[in-house]
Amino acid sequence: MAAPDPHQAADPEAVKRHPALFRAIRKRQNPRLRRTDITVTDDQAVKRAVKAASLGNAMEWFDFGIYSYLAVTIGHVFFPSGNDTTQLLSSFATFAVAFLVRPLGGMFFGPMGDKIGRKKVLALTMILMAIGTFAIGLIPSHDTIGIWAAVLLIVFRMLQGFSTGGEYGGASTFIAEYAPDKRRGFFGSFLEFGTLAGYVGAAGLVTALYAVLDTGQMESWGWRVPFLVAGPLGMVGLYLRLRLDETPAFQKLEGGTAHATEAADHVETTAKGDLAKIFRQYWPTLILCIALVGAYNITDYMLLSYMPTYLSDELGYSETHGLLILLAVMVFLMVVISRFGKLSDRFGRKPLLMTGMLGFLILSLPAFLLIRQGSIIAITVGMLMLGLSLVCMLGTMSAALPALFPTNVRYGSLSVGYNLSASLFGGTTPLVITALISWTGSNLMPAYYAMAAALIGVIAVACMKETANKPLAGSPPSVETTEEAVELVQAQSPDPKF
Repeated sequence: MAAPDPHQAADPEAVKRHPALFRAIRKRQNPRLRRTDITVTDDQAVKRAVKAASLGNAMEWFDFGIYSYLAVTIGHVFFPSGNDTTQLLSSFATFAVAFLVRPLGGMFFGPMGDKIGRKKVLALTMILMAIGTFAIGLIPSHDTIGIWAAVLLIVFRMLQGFSTGGEYGGASTFIAEYAPDKRRGFFGSFLEFGTLAGYVGAAGLVTALYAVLDTGQMESWGWRVPFLVAGPLGMVGLYLRLRLDETPAFQKLEGGTAHATEAADHVETTAKGDLAKIFRQYWPTLILCIALVGAYNITDYMLLSYMPTYLSDELGYSETHGLLILLAVMVFLMVVISRFGKLSDRFGRKPLLMTGMLGFLILSLPAFLLIRQGSIIAITVGMLMLGLSLVCMLGTMSAALPALFPTNVRYGSLSVGYNLSASLFGGTTPLVITALISWTGSNLMPAYYAMAAALIGVIAVACMKETANKPLAGSPPSVETTEEAVELVQAQSPDPKF
């Protein structure tokens, strides 16, 4: 938040008596950019930070993805009933429980990230996620301990959700604060590359298990394998995150060696994780963030988490059939996502995000009509239509969202806004869609739900400001070379004459 105008804070008569003094105060609070103010990024440090944050993110979403891909089997193991729909609803309700505690995780880890550092918080979230996922793989079935099986499942799902509350805000803030302004979209896209990699790993492992094990083996012990694998993977993610360097902003906060303007000093050293201030002063931006994330998450979870269940439970395909097609689509998205990040740097965040939202608004119904045809080609084309719309958002959102908030409240605000929206709209998506199909009898409900979300997203994108190729609010410019820094200084207009 900018320093107060000295003319507003001081006696008007005093301003008239001492105009030179108040001009000096104003210039000190809004200093002209100098060469030493501009951050020249270390390319190797940026790549190291992006790699570690993205790989850690992949570990997190591998853990989350395996639950959604095993939803049908988990329903049979933990919620025995004569009704398959009831079992599936119970399984997805437990999936949604993890999202209900995500805002609490965001409110806890966001301010903590401003106080003890991004690296430590990202390592802590990795540990908690690995513990929660590994523990699920050890829970006895309902046949063994009765209702306590479902209770333990819910407890560890809540631990997963709580840890994830600090994940996206921290990782996206970390990359955004490291990346040069002109390539923030490109580097930010690797965070979602990690998300897709986690989903691909989860889908690949679950697909392999479904292919080699029969239903009895899957429900007896096969479903445990992906959860137990999360333990060693969590240690890998922890190692990577502990090797991260803190962002220049946090190093400055702790008295490190990073350089910034005196104006940026004020911004960075007042980061106290004040949640009350976030809600009081930044509520319009929080609402915008929640709307953007809501539209993005509904479409994301519909395609990447719910679709295999939709194909098997609603349309009667085998679990392997749906997962293999989704796996191919996600691999394709991984191949192209960084190109969409580059496009957002070149043409802006708003055009890419609007393309994705309009894609879901216009193409969702035709895509699901194709998917209902049943042939592999029709399903693949329908899912690619949705996937190309989604990748416009995947490749852009992780650069657009951190830029909504100034440095002093970025981690906390983004964690709160993202997780509130994910809790209300993201994790509930499979549950809501399954319930809507059950109530209406129409298996086109996923398309209608995605279209409604996209309409909200179109309005939100229209209301946001373009942030591509601009410094993050509250931070000095960040460039790749010394030559760029010199050009920035030389391009400034001369000081005003009084």
